[in-house]
Amino acid sequence: MRRVLMATLMSAVLVGVVLAQAPPPMPKPGPELKRIGYFAGSWKTEGEAKASAFGPAGKLTFTDHNEWLPGGFFMVMHSEGKGPMGEMKGLAVFGYNSSEKVYTYQAYNNMGMSESAKGTVSGDTWTWTSESKMGGKPLKTRFIIKELSPTSFTFKFDTSPDGKIWSTIEEGKATKTK
Repeated sequence: MRRVLMATLMSAVLVGVVLAQAPPPMPKPGPELKRIGYFAGSWKTEGEAKASAFGPAGKLTFTDHNEWLPGGFFMVMHSEGKGPMGEMKGLAVFGYNSSEKVYTYQAYNNMGMSESAKGTVSGDTWTWTSESKMGGKPLKTRFIIKELSPTSFTFKFDTSPDGKIWSTIEEGKATKTK
């Protein structure tokens, strides 16, 4: 009987040691990340660019394909299209910074430009903002998306030197194709 009791105790200790060393469970995305799911799929974007420091005026046409990275913490966007400055291809990553309580956006394109923006959503309106320099002068940008339905949204891209007076340099509409 004593041997059975000792064997049982040793087994319990071994199981406890193994369980104590087991890796923690995989984290799960919160509801904020699921909100980015609105953008999943393929989208066709059409719009107009106004003449600005970013380039000449003209039509914009883009196709974006957005998909979740495994785990559901980041969405990757592959873009290609044409604007007043020619053919463009880009890559962007959306996420959520829980400590700052803002959405994140990192983008890179074939014209050598990169962008980092922070976003918020209120109801059906997303507002993405960034700060940078252009020609050594401060530049603030905001990209506003208004969800019209589960398959369409309008957008407006504004710039400002000080965040007080804004100039719209692009606007248009996107439609989900898949």
